[in-house]
Amino acid sequence: MIGLDTNVLVRFITRDHTRQAETARMLFRQAEDRGERLHISPVVLCELVWVLGGRSYRFDRHSIAATIERLLEVSLFEVQERDIVRRALGSYRKGRGDFADFLIGEQNRAAGCTDTATFDARLSSSDLFTVIASGEPTA
Repeated sequence: MIGLDTNVLVRFITRDHTRQAETARMLFRQAEDRGERLHISPVVLCELVWVLGGRSYRFDRHSIAATIERLLEVSLFEVQERDIVRRALGSYRKGRGDFADFLIGEQNRAAGCTDTATFDARLSSSDLFTVIASGEPTA
């Protein structure tokens, strides 16, 4: 099995660098022809979400979620912690936090944590998190 770095997925998805996009496509096709799967780690998915939503690409939340969903559905890709990633994606679609926040919350839940302590008030509506007081004065 070959592991994928974020930049390979970015080039394949955005096709913003023609040669690298074609090289990624060829890598995928060769792996498929050999019956080999390509490994995608949760860290790569977090980076992918960050890159696609950033200033260079400006994908909206819906497009990012749809992209991650497609990666989860393609049998060529072995997504590490697929079920956890899928649950995090569902929370990301509904919630106000970042994908990485929900992935952390789901990983902690899978590790036996009752919830995840955070200062991020955007996560208050998720049962994965408990927003703790920062001691900072409120405006």
